[in-house]
Amino acid sequence: MVSQAELLAGVRAARERLAGAGPDRSRRPGDFERVSLPSADGDVLRDLLVSEGARAVIEVGLAYGASALAIAEALVATGAGRGRHLIVDAYQGDFADEGWKVLAKAGLGTICTLLRERSELVLPRLLAEGVVVDAAFVDASHLFHNVFRDLCYLHELVRPGGLVVLDDCDWPSVATAARYFELNLSWHREPAGRPTRLRPYRLPDPRPEPAFDSFVPFGADGAT
Repeated sequence: MVSQAELLAGVRAARERLAGAGPDRSRRPGDFERVSLPSADGDVLRDLLVSEGARAVIEVGLAYGASALAIAEALVATGAGRGRHLIVDAYQGDFADEGWKVLAKAGLGTICTLLRERSELVLPRLLAEGVVVDAAFVDASHLFHNVFRDLCYLHELVRPGGLVVLDDCDWPSVATAARYFELNLSWHREPAGRPTRLRPYRLPDPRPEPAFDSFVPFGADGAT
């Protein structure tokens, strides 16, 4: 049986290999660099989850597995060997399963579960099953309606006071979706601790229930 120290060393080695050499296969030249979370931002994500003491995490979007390895490192580092990392990605086959393979090779099959369905189908099902997680990471579709829909479900799936971390908020579609939750559901931007392209949000506790006629118009960067 692999010890926690051995598993942690294996995850860290897998992160280093992926950052240095890239995946075994890529959809096209430069694709890994374009779509994967850079290693330094992965460190930020890991540290946020370690500080959170997260034991259960939902990730939307797997791609080549860079962010998933960072999340898994946090779960193992905090002693959450029985932690739960639910990964939602209907398009992993488009990446020749490279993300899932790197997780399996790192020995993370007991922690990570890949749900190969679209998030608009998986997330409401998890909600109906009573799943509750400590944190979520979102880096999938950047279409406004897809991001907004994912955040609606994650508002319910992440425990009150938990953490949602978004990538690519420099995209107006992503920033605009997030802005609704800031203004209307009291999501609070958290400091990341170091420069990063990630944007962490602290969810309110208790979870608010706005009045029927309550609505604050929203737009990217506060534009209305």
